[in-house]
Amino acid sequence: MSRRIALITGITGQDGSYLAELLLQKGYEVHGLIRRSSTFSTTRIDHLYQDPHEPDARLRLHYGDLADGSRITTLLEQIRPDEVYHLAAQSHVRVSFDEPEFTGTTTGLGTTRLLEAIRMTGLPCRFYQASSSEMYGITAPPQSESTPFHPRSPYAAAKVYAYWITRNYREAYGIHAVNGILFNHESPRRGETFVTRKIARAAARIARGEQEFLHLGNLEARRDWGYAPEYVDAMWRMLQTDTPDDYVVATGTSYSVRDFLTFCFERAGLDWERHVRFDERYLRPSEVPDLIGDPSKAARELDWKPSVLTPELARIMTDAELAEVPGARTSGAAPAPQLRS
Repeated sequence: MSRRIALITGITGQDGSYLAELLLQKGYEVHGLIRRSSTFSTTRIDHLYQDPHEPDARLRLHYGDLADGSRITTLLEQIRPDEVYHLAAQSHVRVSFDEPEFTGTTTGLGTTRLLEAIRMTGLPCRFYQASSSEMYGITAPPQSESTPFHPRSPYAAAKVYAYWITRNYREAYGIHAVNGILFNHESPRRGETFVTRKIARAAARIARGEQEFLHLGNLEARRDWGYAPEYVDAMWRMLQTDTPDDYVVATGTSYSVRDFLTFCFERAGLDWERHVRFDERYLRPSEVPDLIGDPSKAARELDWKPSVLTPELARIMTDAELAEVPGARTSGAAPAPQLRS
């Protein structure tokens, strides 16, 4: 059998790096889309580096941008992937209030450009859309595949658009397209501006005497936090089904930001109340109080179940920060991958 080929947008992000690892382990040839910049931002995938000049190299990166539909079409024709995993987005909820137009262009219309490129090229590939629990907003938990959406941020509104355009292309053109409605999922590779990584990192830095205070906003928001490496396995499982459908991926549990603070700071031997300060700048103009996913459909149809819940997730993230040497790279010391195009 010929080797399966996958294209990942957002390959340098948390989910993209774990998904690339998973697919390489399964024998795929993996192609990643990255934006052109004056510096490489490939830290999360440096340990996967393979010299593209080697004939057996299975990881290849390509310059591209979700705002450039013609480039996306050209890459699809060149790569001819069996599976497309669309993970790239402006994904920070608070930032989306400051940059709503950019968020809509990338997070929303970027999905349309990919789907239209698949339609125009006629490739028989399967398409995964990274949808988000933020789409539910203030609808009462637990939230399932049939729960109505009520987005409370430009990011969430853009994700609702991307969700429905994915379903539209599935129904209108027969594209094997799925929506993975992933609830919050974290890891030591999470970006430093996201609250879980911010908390774990601060706990370690305060324990080492490198920082005194941590500034946060709403401590009462409750989330269903899972472990990112387990969630990318669910993404892959969705694209292996015979019939495309949409799935909630979650743990079915709920913890507050205050709970996460407690878990991380206790792991570092600290009392968080001595070090945390409130800063209203971190509040959203419209808050989402409680997100709890119902993953029963994924368990039933994909045979997927999470094993890492929030208390263990906080331990994993805090231990990684405590073990970190200040100034060192966090995911391997390989040189930055070279791009084919």
